[in-house]
Amino acid sequence: MFKKPLSNIKTSAPLRSSDRRKLKQRVIQTYGISPELGDLLVPNGLMSQKVVTYTNDRGVIYLSSEGDPLWFTIGNGADDLIPTVYTLWKKYDLLPSISTPAAVTPILVGGADLMIPGVVQVSSSIVSPQQLLSVVQHTAESTSTSCGPPLAVGQLAVDLDTLKASGKGKAVHVLHTWKDHLFDMGNKGDPPGEIEVKEDDGKDEDAPESEPAGADERQESVPDDVANDPNRTNGGGASNSVPPAESLPPASVPKTSTSAPSEPAFSKEEVSDILHAAVLQAIKTTLTTLTFASFPIPASTFYSSYILPFRPAFVRKSLSDAQSQPSSSETSSSYPQIDIKHSSFKSLIAFFKFLDNRRILSLKDVKPEPLVMSVLATHPCVVAHQPYTSLRDVQIKEEKIEEEERSKVRKMKVKELWKPHAPSGSAKFFSEGGFNSEELYTYSDLKSAVNKYVAARQLTNARDQSYVNVGTDEVLLSTVRAKGEAPESVEFLKREDIIRRLSEKMQSWYEVQAEGKDAVLKKGQLKPISVAVKARQGRKANTLVTGFEPFFLEGGEMADELRRLCATSVSPRPGKASGLEVLVQGRQIKKVTEFLLSRGVPKEWIVSVDKLTAKK
Repeated sequence: MFKKPLSNIKTSAPLRSSDRRKLKQRVIQTYGISPELGDLLVPNGLMSQKVVTYTNDRGVIYLSSEGDPLWFTIGNGADDLIPTVYTLWKKYDLLPSISTPAAVTPILVGGADLMIPGVVQVSSSIVSPQQLLSVVQHTAESTSTSCGPPLAVGQLAVDLDTLKASGKGKAVHVLHTWKDHLFDMGNKGDPPGEIEVKEDDGKDEDAPESEPAGADERQESVPDDVANDPNRTNGGGASNSVPPAESLPPASVPKTSTSAPSEPAFSKEEVSDILHAAVLQAIKTTLTTLTFASFPIPASTFYSSYILPFRPAFVRKSLSDAQSQPSSSETSSSYPQIDIKHSSFKSLIAFFKFLDNRRILSLKDVKPEPLVMSVLATHPCVVAHQPYTSLRDVQIKEEKIEEEERSKVRKMKVKELWKPHAPSGSAKFFSEGGFNSEELYTYSDLKSAVNKYVAARQLTNARDQSYVNVGTDEVLLSTVRAKGEAPESVEFLKREDIIRRLSEKMQSWYEVQAEGKDAVLKKGQLKPISVAVKARQGRKANTLVTGFEPFFLEGGEMADELRRLCATSVSPRPGKASGLEVLVQGRQIKKVTEFLLSRGVPKEWIVSVDKLTAKK
């Protein structure tokens, strides 16, 4: 999934506190962990970043304030939060594990899936296909209660019976590994403990599949002498395990190291200078506009909201060059590693104490984390700072461009149409009036037809010309009179009432036209898109979106966009009627409506209601 560089990487954006809490709750519920552990695995200062993989799958990566990727979602319509190895190193048993010999590790790191012959042990007997698993390295010291750190994350490809039968094929579809390009977004540290992986200069996009070998189910590990024997056989005497890395030919051992990035490498002192400049940039351009009530600000929040976004958007080898305005051709596709971990400070608290000693800001060292009490806009360093184009400026510009593009979207044209219907009696009105009884009529067409019919037969009421003498014309009377309705009750009607009654006795049709798409003409009554907040699973509020498909909107794509916009759980599902509906967690009427408008849906064709508020 991440064996090749990511494409179309967007600037990381700080996650709001409310969104971070929602994300933590999803993790707690999905993985059955305690709130305290949830705080460890979904820490404060979390950031989100949209990416596209080399297979053109869209995804969202959630990064720590230090830049380590902790969680990700991938694929159209995907809603599963998948932990990275950085997260699994904090809690080894977050996922069930499957172990594999040390010789297989470099092949997995190279981007191959885990084959059944490479399976040694499975930690659980209740895992099922498509379930997430971590892949660990099996050693002679591995037991059912202790193992090495997770080196990969994937989905089980087969059931345990197939693994036990020593069949051929894939055991785990690997999604992410140690040393892949997702891992390289972080600090690139080694796994906890000692892991020895042989590397070679060979290169192979897809590691070769070995011959199948038996797999063991829960707590039934193979004997140590067999597990460590690279030449163990199965019946016929042919080798069935993956050969050790030393014995593989050069082309068979994939590279685990990546090529050097195109961005300039910065020393720790240069990274510190850039972060220092980011603080000055934030104070001079933004923090001075905050009210007194906005303080104090937790250190992690200050770092993620007022330091990282204010780093220079265009960096070169020297800071003075970074502050100059480069051309677009000089920008790089990904941002260098400029964060606390790559600075001379090493820790966030050390950096803030430095700023406090310089009197650039005032810090209060309290538990559980320090607080930034104020900033000094008149500090000489702030006054002397020359503003530059920051990552935040670029993000705001991109959002503005996206908003302008959305505003350029031409509104869809929606026509309500009616066709004469003989069984209901409306066809006779059109044939008697000299109109085509096979055509489709708009509301204005119906109005014109009624006016011509009334004028031709002089049915306008002499006393009040807004009324029509319906009772004097048998055809018109039979057309507008409802079944069982007394003729006297419709003897005199306004023209609007005649048009409404006439349309009710005709077949309903509609036509939807959108820019760049063929117009859709269908029989039936078109209903507005419904955006309704409802209670689900007790008091939990969710926003349900239905009736969007006639407006050229596809459920899976719509769910992906709303997941990004709302930063919450979104899932398309079969509706009660035909087609799909989209369920968005939380009260999201405003954002859903804005999305629909940005896609050209006319405002009058969107109906929103908060049923939870209506009940109060």
